[in-house]
Amino acid sequence: MDKLINKIGRVVEPGKVDFLEKTLKNPEGKEVLIKIVSSSICGSDLHIFKGKHPSAPLPVTIGHEFSGDVIAVGSQVKNVKAGDRVTVEPCLVCGECLACRTGNYGYCENISFTYRNGDGAMAHYITVQEPYVYKLPDSMSYDEGALIEPLSVATHAVRRAGVKLGEKVIIIGSGAIGILIAALSRRSGATEVVVVDHNDAKLQMALEMGATRTINSKNEDVCQIVNELTDGYGMDKSFECVGVEATFIQAMMSVKKNGLATIIGIFENPNITIPATRFITHEIKIQGSQGYCWDFPVALSVADSIPLKKLITHKFQLDQLQEALETCLSREKGAIKVLIEP
Repeated sequence: MDKLINKIGRVVEPGKVDFLEKTLKNPEGKEVLIKIVSSSICGSDLHIFKGKHPSAPLPVTIGHEFSGDVIAVGSQVKNVKAGDRVTVEPCLVCGECLACRTGNYGYCENISFTYRNGDGAMAHYITVQEPYVYKLPDSMSYDEGALIEPLSVATHAVRRAGVKLGEKVIIIGSGAIGILIAALSRRSGATEVVVVDHNDAKLQMALEMGATRTINSKNEDVCQIVNELTDGYGMDKSFECVGVEATFIQAMMSVKKNGLATIIGIFENPNITIPATRFITHEIKIQGSQGYCWDFPVALSVADSIPLKKLITHKFQLDQLQEALETCLSREKGAIKVLIEP
């Protein structure tokens, strides 16, 4: 392989990016070298950009939702080859702890992600391990392939919640994950899928992707509408996709007795105050959902039934990474999914 120089975007301080340059090595063992074609900005990248991600201290490379072309493989790689179009599950696990040894690698005691180890996908190239590489279907574009990672996050949340035929679900937050949870909940048979936000453009997108009803929480009373939709009982299940105290409480208060709230949002302020009595009086259940575990194959199998391209609102070149991140944080720009095309 000819000598290649990789350019990798990172957040060096709150609100500021720069680029590293590294000489790429030939892949060894089970390593797969990928030329990135499309890379998507994730909500966690934005927490990092603000310097407020609880698990990713600065400086750190960013980007983990991507697709591209395999250009070289190590000697032990068997299932992919140069020329394959792929996406990647960007987690890193030890393979040795109890969770890993029982097949539950999503609970690995040492779990991390590629971008936290210097292999961010806001770059020209990335080297990953073969077991995490998935071929894209011929019908899937690179841009859609970059969205398999967030679709897998949503898949994991919906599967953990066990959304069933006929259930009523409320999703608080209509970013990409919230919208995809709405789409998957509807696909799973939920008859009422309500999405809450204060951005009308995002709420409209949620309707187009499968929501049956939206609530603009800036000028509508969430609890009142939930009571009207459920005859006062509450929703079967809720999903919190924002990461602030107020929406955590909304997720708790929106579900019926014995209901389930699933928390997905990243909390920049992890210490919040909640109405604990609700656990007792309503016997509600609250669980977290992070990442994925055997969810990428499921996401790939259902992706053709979900119009992923609808989520893409902006595209930038790698050199425009600073502008791209600022666009994501601008309420005026109406960004949902912003892609970087190296």
